[in-house]
Amino acid sequence: MFNHRPGLFALLVLFVSTAQAGTTVENIRIWAEGGKTRVVLDLSRPAQHTIFTLRNPERLVVDLKQGRLSPSLESDLPGSAGSVKGIRSAIKSDGQLRVVLDLNADVRSRSFTAGPNGTYGDRLVIDLERSGSLQPVKRASEAYKPGRDIIVAVDAGHGGHDPGAVGKARTREKDVALAISRRLAAKINAEHGMRAVLVRDGDYYVDHRRRMAIAHQHDADLFVSIHADAVDDRRAHGATVYALSLKGASDEEARLLAERENASVQIGGVSLDDKDEVLAEVLLDLSQNAALSASLDVGTKVIGELARVVRVRRKTVQQAGLLVLKSPDMPSILVETAYISNPSEEKRLRDPNHQSKLAAAILGGIRNYFYTNPPPDTQIAMDIRRTPARQVRHVIARGDTLSEIAARYNTSTAAIRAANRLNGDKIRVGQTLSIPVYTGT
Repeated sequence: MFNHRPGLFALLVLFVSTAQAGTTVENIRIWAEGGKTRVVLDLSRPAQHTIFTLRNPERLVVDLKQGRLSPSLESDLPGSAGSVKGIRSAIKSDGQLRVVLDLNADVRSRSFTAGPNGTYGDRLVIDLERSGSLQPVKRASEAYKPGRDIIVAVDAGHGGHDPGAVGKARTREKDVALAISRRLAAKINAEHGMRAVLVRDGDYYVDHRRRMAIAHQHDADLFVSIHADAVDDRRAHGATVYALSLKGASDEEARLLAERENASVQIGGVSLDDKDEVLAEVLLDLSQNAALSASLDVGTKVIGELARVVRVRRKTVQQAGLLVLKSPDMPSILVETAYISNPSEEKRLRDPNHQSKLAAAILGGIRNYFYTNPPPDTQIAMDIRRTPARQVRHVIARGDTLSEIAARYNTSTAAIRAANRLNGDKIRVGQTLSIPVYTGT
């Protein structure tokens, strides 16, 4: 049965463990039901792995670092089922195990990891469905509003009596988080088809559950929490992006971060002792895997953009049990923009220009995600779906920008990105773009 609906992606890179020991693929289970195909890799332990798709012919490729097939699987891989017509494997020259799913159709992939339960151990779960039939994560109860803006809830961490981490020069995390959040919100609001909601726009405390409630009140499509990390070692540096972990933290740093951030619930005077844990877990489990997969997807894109402007401490999305990210139906990420405990990074965090660069990078990742996975009732989705009356070829000249080109041809930057498969606004002199020109709009 397909009880979870993980978020969309065409290319998703997931690293779930820093463990160096080898991982054995003990079994591969595959079945088809209701037009969907599920492939489950049963693992001896969590594995560092990469998943991506290849076209012509259609294939889904899974690489597992220091991975091996169990002896029983080496000569007895599962046969065809649903969208999968065959499974192959080989050990690459770099020692990684490569498992290839040969596909009989163009499919969209959904992926999530699962920890041990009463029946199985660690698992990598891959769901396949024919392209065009998947829907982005969004609450079923929300009203359909054609052409609406994509709404991003921007959450400045800490605030009020909770200063967060404090740097050597007495820079407070709550102040840095608010400054970057305001800049990010302004940039989002300047985007066509997007709108930001600031969870807090002043120096006051908002408890964790209220933060997510505010995002829900505004029907947000994404929740982004802004922070600045701190550890005892002042040499630690770089940005990190976190998503919720359903089964535990990715590493020791993520575990410590979760303990530190979650502790402020008590500072805010909110007790979780009266909550029924079984009920809470059941309700979360109904849809949280869907939001988690989407969170990992958008987090991956944010990391890619941050790496262009700052050092990134972890090149993949880390997972931690952060209360602020525990929304069952909304993709959510937490961005540690730098280490405020590092004097050099603390100094940069105080610089308005650097804050603007961080905000622009985070926006770039958000934008890349939503241009690939726009909710179907949004203006961006409508822009991408429209059929142009004609195509114009435009050669980029010095000084051209994507927004200026869109205005010149009475089209949108989203439509140009879609026509040319651009992930962002970066263009180069001499590049030729296909410009979709519409009539009657």
